[in-house]
Amino acid sequence: MLRQQDVGHRIVVRRIVGIREGRPLFSDALGELVELSETHITLSTDRGRLRVPVDEVHRAKRVPPARRPTAAAVVALELAADEAWPAPVRERLGDWLLRSADGWTGRANSALPVGDPDRPLPAALDAVERWYAERGQPAMVNTPLPLAAPVGAELDARGWTARPPVLVQTAPLTALPSGGPDLPPVGLSPTPSTEWLAVAAGRKGGLPDAARHVLTAVDRIRFAHLHVDGQLLAVGRGTVTGEGRRLGLTLIEVLPEARRRGFAGAVVRALADWGRAEGATHAFLQVEQRNAPAVALYQRLGFTTHHTYLTRVAPA
Repeated sequence: MLRQQDVGHRIVVRRIVGIREGRPLFSDALGELVELSETHITLSTDRGRLRVPVDEVHRAKRVPPARRPTAAAVVALELAADEAWPAPVRERLGDWLLRSADGWTGRANSALPVGDPDRPLPAALDAVERWYAERGQPAMVNTPLPLAAPVGAELDARGWTARPPVLVQTAPLTALPSGGPDLPPVGLSPTPSTEWLAVAAGRKGGLPDAARHVLTAVDRIRFAHLHVDGQLLAVGRGTVTGEGRRLGLTLIEVLPEARRRGFAGAVVRALADWGRAEGATHAFLQVEQRNAPAVALYQRLGFTTHHTYLTRVAPA
């Protein structure tokens, strides 16, 4: 059967739809798992959203994606994401990127092993370990899968651990609905307000100077603010990178007391409108696989999983 970590992935569900001559009749459904609860399995299929009661499920399992992205597509998306979340300290190891931001977020403090490190793999990882040791930081490597599977195998042999899997999701901007009048307006600004930064600090555990660089050092950027009765209740950040084609969505956050009111969707739609106006054609975001509510939200908005990555951490 399915588990929460299957949310956001392609599944097949065989359900019991009736009985004929004392034998069950089955129907199969194929799609992306949107939500998994104690009572229902919800998936997005080519024919729309399907909600199947658990007591009707005969069998359900995860299946491979319909078509894996090419290595070039994964590299292009990973580089666009790196451009959208720029670490202030950066060096190259061949084609690989080494990044440091005073420990603020895994993405900005991990090596990105895409391309050729210009040396054998063991020597490349030795160099990664030395680079982070010189900065007094734990060595981390962000491994896009399946592209960086050989790197992951070498890290397994070295005893590195893995943080929870992250889904890199994409959607054509034409598929994302435009903002509507039924929710409070979302303000977009090229700089974050003090309130916006406070929300980000609460989510990420503070904002050192390096964090401000990561958040703001992008040429084409907007910070979303949604207020109700003068109170900031939802925020978001949008960037246009990847040669102007990709809208990156980060820090989509709604205050706990304001959740389940459609505010996150309003923020995403406002940033999508801006991205379209800037000439971007696709949106992307990164969400932890175990964050089922967020994965379900993005699924409803039209996002699908492009690939996954693991942040690998060297043993202490």
